[in-house]
Amino acid sequence: MTPKQQKLLEKADQTLQAARVLKDQGFFDSATSRGYYGMFYIATAFLEGEKLSYSRHSAVIASFGQNFARPKRVPIEFHRYLIDAQNIRLKADYDVNAQITQTDSSQTIDRAEEMLNFALANIDSLPPPSP
Repeated sequence: MTPKQQKLLEKADQTLQAARVLKDQGFFDSATSRGYYGMFYIATAFLEGEKLSYSRHSAVIASFGQNFARPKRVPIEFHRYLIDAQNIRLKADYDVNAQITQTDSSQTIDRAEEMLNFALANIDSLPPPSP
């Protein structure tokens, strides 16, 4: 694991800790947003290992799918988790009428934690990219 990957995974962990606190305090919009950002940092850490870097969230999500989920280097559902989390995060952050529930925030955080646990256990032992 590179130092930058380590920092990204630490940032993801801290972000998920904050998400849990926010959820427990009833701030479901903010908790869901933090859950998404945890996933985003994890995806960015995987991409960093391939020397891939992007400035747009959509590019990170697409590249994570193309380079890790589609070739099954990570569980394929992680890409769907990231897409779903981004969609709900956009509602939580920008739609003043959005009704983000405790279930929504719990699911996003739980999925992010699943991704983080996988990353911590496997980021150094992923199969190489396909030629």
